[in-house]
Amino acid sequence: MRSEAMGQLDALVGSWRTTMRNAWFLEPADLRVPGSAAGEWLGDAFVVFRWMMEGDVGKATSEMVLVLGRSDAHDAYSALYHDERGVCRVFAMTFDGSRWTLSREDPDMFQRFVADVGPDRIVGRWEASEDQGSNWRKDFDLIFERA
Repeated sequence: MRSEAMGQLDALVGSWRTTMRNAWFLEPADLRVPGSAAGEWLGDAFVVFRWMMEGDVGKATSEMVLVLGRSDAHDAYSALYHDERGVCRVFAMTFDGSRWTLSREDPDMFQRFVADVGPDRIVGRWEASEDQGSNWRKDFDLIFERA
């Protein structure tokens, strides 16, 4: 049986067209990189969210997988991350139906994703900090539009 809290993640399930833009590491600065994403339920307990970009993405990863789940004891979501480079990370996650955040504070780098979620569009940005969160830089904007 799917919990009410996990049921909120149904907003992320489905097929999406993506656009990465305003990436500090791509030339020209206004370059738009298309891609696709899909979210699907794995049983009642997890959402698997896959995202792929097309073409040259510079220093960004071109394929990633997030497994979204929840700890009832901690009343908190979490996300397991993996990409084609073999990188594995754990993100704390919040989701209230209209705002989706992912954040990690690891020794190598702090990262966060902040997005506004609508029925057919998610508008977000990835940010990073190399000084334990004192200063943040935007890595890129990421837009999902329901396919």
